Amino acid sequence: MAAAPASPARELSLNVEKTPAATIVHCAGKITATSAPELHDRVRPLIPESKKLVLNLAQVNYLDSSGLGAVVRLWVTSKNANCEFKVTNLTPRIKDLFSITNLSSIFEGVEHGGM
Repeated sequence: MAAAPASPARELSLNVEKTPAATIVHCAGKITATSAPELHDRVRPLIPESKKLVLNLAQVNYLDSSGLGAVVRLWVTSKNANCEFKVTNLTPRIKDLFSITNLSSIFEGVEHGGM
């Protein structure tokens, strides 16, 4: 009898930290067509209960068009809920991606450094 294959490693890890000032979602891994729905589904319910939502992308090493779409959908949902939305700790590659796609202009809080 063959051993059962190991389950695939998760592509994206999300850790939610709630502080009095903000809800911070620490993301690690890749945000792709496979993991973007998870990002959206886990973060969207946090928006109505938050005055400020921060996506910390320090540990994100890859972001594709589906990932960009998920981030934009979260921004739109936050804006409609009067929740401040920030994207922080971008790697140089992801910061360039936001600039090339002109998305850095819609995220007033896009920061390369800390929160």
